[in-house]
Amino acid sequence: MNIGIPRERRPDESRVGLTPWRVETLSAAGHHCYVEQGAGLGAGFSDESYTRAGASMVYSGEEVYGRADLVVKVGRPTNEEMNWLRSGQTVMAFWHLAAAHPAKLDLLLRRHITSIAYEMIQNDDGSLPVLRSMSQIAGRMSAHVAAGLLQNDRGGKGVLLGGLPGVAPAEVVVLGAGVVGTHAARAFAGLGATVYVLDKDVKRLERLTEQGNRFITLFSHPHNIEKVVHFADVVVGAVLVPGARAPVLVTRDMVRKMRRRSVIVDIAIDQGGCIETSRPTTHQSPTFLVDDVIHYCVPNMAGVLGRTATHALTNATAPYIQVMVEQGLEAAMNEPALGRGVVTHAGQITATALSRGEL
Repeated sequence: MNIGIPRERRPDESRVGLTPWRVETLSAAGHHCYVEQGAGLGAGFSDESYTRAGASMVYSGEEVYGRADLVVKVGRPTNEEMNWLRSGQTVMAFWHLAAAHPAKLDLLLRRHITSIAYEMIQNDDGSLPVLRSMSQIAGRMSAHVAAGLLQNDRGGKGVLLGGLPGVAPAEVVVLGAGVVGTHAARAFAGLGATVYVLDKDVKRLERLTEQGNRFITLFSHPHNIEKVVHFADVVVGAVLVPGARAPVLVTRDMVRKMRRRSVIVDIAIDQGGCIETSRPTTHQSPTFLVDDVIHYCVPNMAGVLGRTATHALTNATAPYIQVMVEQGLEAAMNEPALGRGVVTHAGQITATALSRGEL
């Protein structure tokens, strides 16, 4: 199979679709890997490391797409890349189509592109094995991001997350007790903050408290959300509905009532955001103010941890790519977990959430 690994083109995206060591495995099995020049530099992988692994270097993204039957990347293709797609091609990426412009979905259907969304590959138990690693990173990063934004020199209110003897710690609200929320809650608690975790799944809250951390857990409904958001120093949006837009849990009116210069970290922004006042930002310009509340809404948080994130992503995607190259696309689609990740195929929408029009 011809496999293409293009350079990521979104701002501040340092990850790459495959490590050289994974390319070496595929090349040794007789597959042809085409890597765009400079694709791995952000993650610390030189062009030479890919050529030693058996890859062929190409010098434009258009050529990668032109040669590949299977394109393996990280983020959803840009508008430029969408124009390079060939009819019948397969592309694996974090597509997040529920938050994308409908024109991108239309193009995928017209060109009969098979799009496999990492965030929708799902095991029988409901777990999301590929998204999990990126969610772990984003959850842990949220504490570091919020700690910086609370500093006066970053526009914050000047609060230390863990407080001091005689000085109360910051109060942090985490909306969602899934993978992102759990890792965020642990990170904030590890820094000494008082952490409130809300979820509508009581079993998730039970598992969280059984881990020995001292979290304050609440059932997630509008009354409880409004109550805790009102006094929070930090609010973390960690909500996920696989394949669909994130529900809005914090309204504009709730934000208006928050303490001045408090911080919102909306990790759900790649699925549209769970805070009504959120909008996507970049690592170069990560924040904005609404009603004097700091909003951090970077969709590709893990993109600035290129090496760690690429290793984690490749570890997670390896078994699914192996199925693809060994058995072919049609057979791979019958593999339950991978099959759930197929969003479009043969001109049809195959993802349930998108077929319901949840765009």
